[in-house]
This record gives sequence, structure tokens and C-alpha cells, in this order.
Amino acid sequence: MRIEGQRESDNVEDRRGMGPARVGGVGGLGIGGIVLVLAVSYFTGINPLTLMNMLNGVQSVTESSAPSDEPAPTGSPNDQLGKFASVVLADTETTWRQLFGPRYEDPRLVLFTGAVQSACGTTSSAVGPFYCPVDHKVYLDLSFFNEMSHRLGAPGDFAQAYVIAHEVGHHVQNLMGIAEKVTRLQHQASEREGNALSVRMELQADCFAGVWGHHAKRERNLIEPGDFEEGLKAAAAIGDDRLQKMGQGYVQPESWTHGSSEQRMTWLRKGLETGDPKTCDTFASSRL
Repeated sequence: MRIEGQRESDNVEDRRGMGPARVGGVGGLGIGGIVLVLAVSYFTGINPLTLMNMLNGVQSVTESSAPSDEPAPTGSPNDQLGKFASVVLADTETTWRQLFGPRYEDPRLVLFTGAVQSACGTTSSAVGPFYCPVDHKVYLDLSFFNEMSHRLGAPGDFAQAYVIAHEVGHHVQNLMGIAEKVTRLQHQASEREGNALSVRMELQADCFAGVWGHHAKRERNLIEPGDFEEGLKAAAAIGDDRLQKMGQGYVQPESWTHGSSEQRMTWLRKGLETGDPKTCDTFASSRL
């Protein structure tokens, strides 16, 4: 990606090295949570589905390092990876301000290490990048990018940008009222039906990430040859079917929460090709 000289977002809160008071709490698995779960499963032998269920629910709260009394620095970080995340966030702001209009509210990106306190609870980095709809913030432990590259073979700067853009996609869903509606339906549904709704949510966020990528290429020339292929490879690497096959040796479609490799690639590609959020209505699609 061509990020040199690009605008950096001021909506970054750098909490790295500032541990929360507690570890645990509530936190839904973000796009990267399944990757770190797989790594933990590899070293401990625990079934990855068991770990996912634990991380998706209410965790027991344990004591950790005390938080710093100092406010977290805001604005673009000074390190290379932090600046990269800031540039990607800034470009998503440009895209969604244009597409969403004056109703668009910029999310804030919180960088952290180890664990973080959000309005959704105190959450370990084991859940991966995630979006909290209560405080409108995306939370990211940058060490996740190493896990994605080395554990699942999905390297590259656009693969990393896709992670951020996917979580921003959840913010767009929140602003549109989609997240609240799906949460309400999930409370009334069976576990299997709730999982199916989660898959549609995640695939739509993939498509929204692609919408950003389309405009980043067409309007600002941020995309270099091979970048989109990196993103599609990353989407395939974190498909539920692939992770289940790697983790337990067989596939359970009824337990999917993010979609198969093929589904994730399909919806990311749709956003990349069209640049139109209207094509991302996974809830109206009869075939994912």
C-alpha cells in the first residue's frame, strides 16, 4: 500500500503499556479472535470451539496490573505500525464520510497490549481486534498482525488494513441500526439461528471493508498490485471451515459465526469490485 505522505487520523488512542485493572469481562470475538484462539489451542490442546465459546460469553474477572492514572495519548502514534493503523483509519474516515454523509460519526481506534477496558467490559487481547458498539471504538492489539502472518500465512499490509476496515464495517452497521436489530433477534433465537445471524453480520462487515478498499484504490491510489490478493488470502485464512479443519480435524457449519473461507472471500470481493454498500446486504441474500 502507498501510505507515505497520507493523512493520519487524530482519532487514535494509544493505550499500549497501560494495563487495565481487570482481565476478563465481556467481549465478542473480532476478526482476529479466532486466529489467537487457534494459537492457544495449538499450545494447550484445548478444543478451539470451547475457547471461542468461553471468549464469547461472560468471563470470570481476575486481578491484573493496575491502570495508569495518566490519560492515553491521542493522535497519530510515532512508531511505524501505529502510523500505518492511523493512516488506514483516516482513509476509512474519508470513504465513509463520503458514502454515509453528515450522519457519519468517526470511530476511535484504541491501540492496546495484553488487555483493555472498554464500555463493553474488560477484554483480553486473546479475543483479537473487536468493535464495541457502546463507546463506538475499535480495539486493536497490534501484535495480532504477527499472529495472522506467521500462524495462518496471511501477511501483507493490505491484509492488516482489511482487519481494521472490517472492524470499522461493524461501526457502520452500528450507525445504521443493523447491530442493534441483529442483537435483538439473537436474543430471541436458538443458538444455531443466532450463529447464522452472526455469520451474516461478519460477511457484511467483510463487504464493507471491500467497499473501503475500492475507494482507496480508485480515488486515492493507495492500493498497489497484489494488495487485494493479500486481503482475499487473509479472508480465506480465517474462514470458519478452515480454522475448524485445522483445529479439530472436521467442520461443523452449524457452529460457524464468521462464515466459510469461500463466503468471506466472496463478500470481500463484492465490496472491492463494486464500492457500493448497497451490494453488501447479506441479510437479504438467499445465498451467502
